[in-house]
Amino acid sequence: MLNKLTNYLTGIGTALILSVAMPAKALEVKVEPKIPQLGDTISIFLTAEKPDSKPTVTVGETEYPVFPLGDRYRAFIPTSPLSEPGKLTVDIQGDGQTKHIGVWVKNRTFPTQKIRLTGKANSSATQLEIDKVAAFRKLVTPEKLWQGQFVRPNAAEVSTVFGMRRYYNGVFAENYYHKGVDYAGNAGSTVVAPAGGVVKLVGKEAEGFRVHGNTIGIDHGQGVLSLFMHLKDINVKEGDTVKAGQPIGTVGATGASTGPHLHWGLYVHGVAVDPVPWRFGNID
Repeated sequence: MLNKLTNYLTGIGTALILSVAMPAKALEVKVEPKIPQLGDTISIFLTAEKPDSKPTVTVGETEYPVFPLGDRYRAFIPTSPLSEPGKLTVDIQGDGQTKHIGVWVKNRTFPTQKIRLTGKANSSATQLEIDKVAAFRKLVTPEKLWQGQFVRPNAAEVSTVFGMRRYYNGVFAENYYHKGVDYAGNAGSTVVAPAGGVVKLVGKEAEGFRVHGNTIGIDHGQGVLSLFMHLKDINVKEGDTVKAGQPIGTVGATGASTGPHLHWGLYVHGVAVDPVPWRFGNID
């Protein structure tokens, strides 16, 4: 009897020691895409042991917003054609732990185009449109308003791809890249919202949007924004909620445009990123 009691107590003691000695579950980190390239939006998925312990994600001096996504968290890190390829060190803190994750960003070759601008197409932006577009690009609202893949905003073929580098009137634009995708739609053809969101910007050529032309900005939430330029008609107003595929305007040639087309720029935390992965990838 004494031996049984001794064994029982020893078992309890061993279990207590093991429970105290067991290390805390590590903060789980997943990166998508696994091999990103310049222009991609990098998703950092985080699973914390303590649901109330919101992690932080930092690259260099920049801390990126982290939002809950079901039973985990996600942060977006945008890259552009002007970003440095190679190793990107992501510092993550959560659950009392710090992790330094190395993400390798592949280089990417972007096409070059020579354009000669004259007349209206060679206009300079007004301070009004500069300020309003800059304020729009800073929006980071906490709610995720899109669902699933983004849809094509116009049925026409693509005339200018994302990331195009350019010579303007014979001079290479060093810090420039084409910040979106152009669709060669006919004047008056329908433009639809690529995803759900709230209209946060309406700018008109007649009111000072000399370069952007008639413009619509949609906030999709969590720092993801769409900007549509050179429109003919605007069929929404600021504050309107829109759904994916909902008509919002028509293709035009307003602003600094050489002809009718739709420019769709997709921004993540103020950086123009490639919209293609948002249409065909698994960003949701």
